Amino acid sequence: MMQQPNLHAFHIPVMGLAFSIDSPLKVGPFGISSVVSLSDDTLIEQMREHYSRKYHEPFEAITPDQPDYRARRINAYLNLLHKYVQILTGKIREEAFDASSRISKYFRMLPNSSPLKKLYNQMLQTEDETQKTVLQNQLREAVQPGAVDVNIMTKLDKTNYKKDGTPLPFEFSDALAGLRGFATSEGVSSVVYSAGMNMRLYGYMEQFPEAFQYGKNGFKKKIIIKVSDYRSAAVQGKIMAKKGLWVSEFRIESGLNCGGHAFATDGFLLGPILEEFRLNREVLRQELFGFYKAACEAKSWNVPAETPETRLTVQGGIGTAEEQNFLLDHYGADATGWGTPFLLVPEATTVDENTLQKLVDAREEDLYLSPISPLGVPFNSLRNTTSEELKLSRIAKGKPGSPCVKKHLVSNTEFTDQPICTASRKYQVRKLEELKEANLAPEVYQKEVESVLAKECLCEGLAHTALVVNDIKTKNRNAVAICPGPNLAYFSGVYSLEEMVDHIYGRHDILNDAYRPHMFVNELKMYVTYWLKLKKAQFDNPTDKQEKYLRTFRENLLQGIAYYRQLLPTLFPENTNGYFLMEEELFEAADALLIDENAFAGA
Repeated sequence: MMQQPNLHAFHIPVMGLAFSIDSPLKVGPFGISSVVSLSDDTLIEQMREHYSRKYHEPFEAITPDQPDYRARRINAYLNLLHKYVQILTGKIREEAFDASSRISKYFRMLPNSSPLKKLYNQMLQTEDETQKTVLQNQLREAVQPGAVDVNIMTKLDKTNYKKDGTPLPFEFSDALAGLRGFATSEGVSSVVYSAGMNMRLYGYMEQFPEAFQYGKNGFKKKIIIKVSDYRSAAVQGKIMAKKGLWVSEFRIESGLNCGGHAFATDGFLLGPILEEFRLNREVLRQELFGFYKAACEAKSWNVPAETPETRLTVQGGIGTAEEQNFLLDHYGADATGWGTPFLLVPEATTVDENTLQKLVDAREEDLYLSPISPLGVPFNSLRNTTSEELKLSRIAKGKPGSPCVKKHLVSNTEFTDQPICTASRKYQVRKLEELKEANLAPEVYQKEVESVLAKECLCEGLAHTALVVNDIKTKNRNAVAICPGPNLAYFSGVYSLEEMVDHIYGRHDILNDAYRPHMFVNELKMYVTYWLKLKKAQFDNPTDKQEKYLRTFRENLLQGIAYYRQLLPTLFPENTNGYFLMEEELFEAADALLIDENAFAGA
């Protein structure tokens, strides 16, 4: 299969479990790539049934009592997505070039710099009908779908068990089964690995050379690694290359200014991280190719004549066309990821009406870095969701915790041999009993109880919106959790797909009236707040290790601020309002890091 062109300068990243679960069917026919989560095979099977009914496809359920059901569910759903993205794209290709047609919308949404957009405009201005028809036929042939990519959170790789309680072989773990379903699916697409390394998963990829080996038309299945810094890219890229696996894209995401789980770096800010990639990107690519070529030759795999492409994309908190263009032009990024704003675009994502209105109304104070994830990782959340209401209702009734049906986030073995989830009733009841018997000081006890009860069932909460929107019946209450990034505070409407794309490309401005600092400043403020919170938590008696970490974290932030001060004239013309505002914000951030410097031990 031929490689699909990158028509757009952005993609829609994975969002939760459900919010982008069917985005390929919505935006793929318009040439826009999006990412589907493979975490929840139950939701995937429900969506496959829904769309099979909608498209009059035969449907035979794949049930948990069948062999390899998780991989087979994922494979079947991805094949359905691939088939109907192709069909829907073909229908667009056949439409007339009317102002209201989807094929006209397809070309209108392309970036102004696109050769196809220029050809489209030329066609519109051509009066000769014969020549116009020739140009229209050229345009029809150029209509291609966006990629149907998938996401695997590498650390969500629980062992699965037989009915008698004995563990299944390692290849039936969640992540490996997900990979198997993807690798054997139809179509040219990519797997996005996020949340760190999983050596077992990476090694398992070698068993699918037909998917990941370089062929005459390139790679059928590409590898994308989401990273937080250059070192992570270099380490993981080398691990892959030495296995004969090529990383086709490093997807850099802000540690804190993002949706969902937030994996804070040690104070390394997005700008300096991008600068390191800008300076070393080509050197890294050639170094990786040396390892890759040697590994492929040792396995008798195909070796490309030239070093394959390694794209660089950026996501996390981007909100304006100016920021988009700066990332592309200054750092040489190939594209960007826009996630949170697309939660406000029903044509692109799946969000139920009640939650959508909460997103529209959300302000800065409604968006917070929460402790609700059972993984113990900070989680960007929206206040007052129906999932939060259900959690509080259970606590009020003396029945804290969730039933834990899906078990995707099980990790704790304090009370059980097999891991359980810290948001589950099974865990919380036992943990609260343990705390009662611990004779803790009242304030310590209360703090520990609050920490236990804060956890929320994300397996259900992040999946339910798709069930609500598509009227899919479920035995459980349809309480919805959602995980927007802080960037949502600057968007306050429900938008069409074309409106959002026009905003990205600078043809239309949809930001609300709230003052919005530059994305680099927004991220910096989050990191300063994060550092101050860490410092406060460890104020009384920090260990040497904690104290060293705090100092290193702060030093990295201060170096980042110094970098941004040097970058200011490139970001904004001097003596302009934007220049002065960002300069002042950088000074304020530095002051917050340096004030009361001697107030904690060892200073």
